[in-house]
Amino acid sequence: MTHQPFVRSTSLDALRDREFDLVVVGGGITGAGVLLDAAARGMRTALIDQGDFASGTSSKSSKLVHGGLRYLQQGEVGLVYEALAERQRLLRNAPHLVRTLPFLIPMFGKGGVIPAKISRLLGTAMWGYDLTGGWRVGRMHRRLSKSESLGYMPTLPADRLVSGYLYYDAAADDARLVLTVLRTAALEHGAVVANRVSAVGVTKDRTGRADGIDVLSDGQQFTVRTRAVVNAAGVWADEVRALDEGRHPDSIRPAKGVHLTVPWELVRNQIATVIPVPADRRSVFVVPNGRFTYIGTTDTDYDGPVDDPQCTPEDVEYLLAAINASCTTEITPADVTGTWAGLRPLVKSASSGRTADLSRRHKVATSPSGVVTITGGKLTTYREMAADTVDEVVETVLASGSGFAGYPASSTKRLRLRGAAGYETLGLAAEAFPAVPLDVVEHLGSRYGGEAREIMADIQRDESLLETVVEGLPYTRAEVRFAIEHEMACDVDDVLSRRTRSRLLARDDSAAAAAAVADQLVELLGVPATAAEAQVEAYQSSVQHERTSANLPETHLESLIGT
Repeated sequence: MTHQPFVRSTSLDALRDREFDLVVVGGGITGAGVLLDAAARGMRTALIDQGDFASGTSSKSSKLVHGGLRYLQQGEVGLVYEALAERQRLLRNAPHLVRTLPFLIPMFGKGGVIPAKISRLLGTAMWGYDLTGGWRVGRMHRRLSKSESLGYMPTLPADRLVSGYLYYDAAADDARLVLTVLRTAALEHGAVVANRVSAVGVTKDRTGRADGIDVLSDGQQFTVRTRAVVNAAGVWADEVRALDEGRHPDSIRPAKGVHLTVPWELVRNQIATVIPVPADRRSVFVVPNGRFTYIGTTDTDYDGPVDDPQCTPEDVEYLLAAINASCTTEITPADVTGTWAGLRPLVKSASSGRTADLSRRHKVATSPSGVVTITGGKLTTYREMAADTVDEVVETVLASGSGFAGYPASSTKRLRLRGAAGYETLGLAAEAFPAVPLDVVEHLGSRYGGEAREIMADIQRDESLLETVVEGLPYTRAEVRFAIEHEMACDVDDVLSRRTRSRLLARDDSAAAAAAVADQLVELLGVPATAAEAQVEAYQSSVQHERTSANLPETHLESLIGT
């Protein structure tokens, strides 16, 4: 098989010139998973995304790879079992991206006593989580004393804290995971991948079966020929269905989830913590991330433009009320260094209850023309969702055509992602790159795995690439170079929002770094200077819009946590 380079211009040529067995519309985690599953089975595959990869929901999640303790409490035992099995596969197949993460659930009470019903219910849930599959990480939950709980998060209110529970899940950089799945499909299984390619129509043969996608890219329209189409567009899935079916089906119920980033010093949680939301039947996660802690998520109905969900003052108030009710340090809007808002593409149901109570199960459906749509689901179960979707393509769409050999079953349960190879020996390899400090080696390893060697070699040749993009954050100029040359980053936002996570951690400082990133785009990608300037202005305007939408003051790391 000829491996397809991860270069946009080459991919666009392939989209124009080749015919595919399957084209995937949507470059989030679900679409990426479908692409890899199909490519690994030997299909000629391609994926397009109207924006950048993971620029929607898949870069704006809670970044957790977990079963979902609350889903167990809602009676979704099967979903939790499947998610915990997928969590274990990700820990094995992407050890450089997915890490085991301990969680603390503090138990609050009055007069040193926890209501018996609450204690009994939570204890039962903990055992249920372990027995459903939590044990797969090799650790079981345990009850903590008050002092042990305070050791994990010393800012908990000691006067109300009685005890706690410790259990284990996992976490991953969501956008990094998406990109790694896509690069695995392209570089190791010959898939064609291109961002900034919009689907504008579905072509059909004389029998009414879909046989192509009309697309628009860089102002030019052309048709990508294919025998099957998968719609994995997330909250845009109904728009893609409308291209095929001629009407908008109104099947998606978007739910908005918001997170806030604050300096870790204000919370000092050694591990992730689950805290209750006052006067609500929900909890939120408080997750440490280096020098920062992020808090989230909200879960509310959303009826605004799906291209631009924003954190609002009400979202900020909700999350700060939650953390301040469980933390002795008063955290204010002036302490918020970053925000992100994403939309979950939940499948509508007959129930009109809260979005938090809707099932996260996925749904695969095929239209009369043979377009397969995958909706719902969650980050953790993307691989299983993808396998189910490709099974549907093979059994329902391709099997109905002529001249198709049988495709094998999904092989992704044990398919290691790019960067997993060589990750365990990266520390030994670092001896060959003395110019790269050990903390940078560790940082690069956690993002690129074995592929970090290429970035380390660049630094060894040019030590100026060790300079950070945003002061106070760990991302280096070498990573920006790699993003532009090897990860299809096309503009400033691609680099600062998704190839690095600078915007999520340090919103206003990332805006100040936009011009330096644009300079590298001019140098490495040949972006015209006027276009680069426009990108800088657009990025800074977007950051300002994000801040003002939430009614937050401008914040800088130097004044909050130093450099």
